[in-house]
Amino acid sequence: MLIPGFIISIITFPGVIVHEIAHQLFCRICRVAVLDVCYFRFGNPAGYVVHEHPKSSYQHILIGIGPFFINTIVGALIALPAAVPILSFGHKLGGSNIIDYVLIWLGVSVAMHSFPSTGDAKSLWKTVKDKETPIIAKLFIAPIVLLIYIGALGSVVWLDLIYGVAVATFIPNLIINILA
Repeated sequence: MLIPGFIISIITFPGVIVHEIAHQLFCRICRVAVLDVCYFRFGNPAGYVVHEHPKSSYQHILIGIGPFFINTIVGALIALPAAVPILSFGHKLGGSNIIDYVLIWLGVSVAMHSFPSTGDAKSLWKTVKDKETPIIAKLFIAPIVLLIYIGALGSVVWLDLIYGVAVATFIPNLIINILA
């Protein structure tokens, strides 16, 4: 079943916001000026960060793939309390309440927006084509760009949702099992 992307973005808007915050955070870390930010809007793209051209290809890589790490970590951490049965206040051990479901929705929403966008891939590809980019950076960036496009194609078969559910359920349960 095909659901238009803008509807998915509306339902999972927290993930769009965290994705753009992650781009902005990595711009700040890399000391790249941010010129304009839109955390969420009803349009395509649902959010964006416009920044100056990074001084190095490595800064460009970090800014481009930063949301993958931030959204994955934040999505798992948000869903973590729902995986801890003792935090199900007022319920029997292992019982769920509305807060658990909200946390899972937030965790999945954030994690499913972990994948960099095709816009990020196009921006990274410009770095590959730049004559000044070192060959080692080009060898590192090219497969990343390919993976981003595979992820974009995979979203047609809900790869982003599958990833979001996996992050919001598997990682918290893994953490709980390690700590228990």
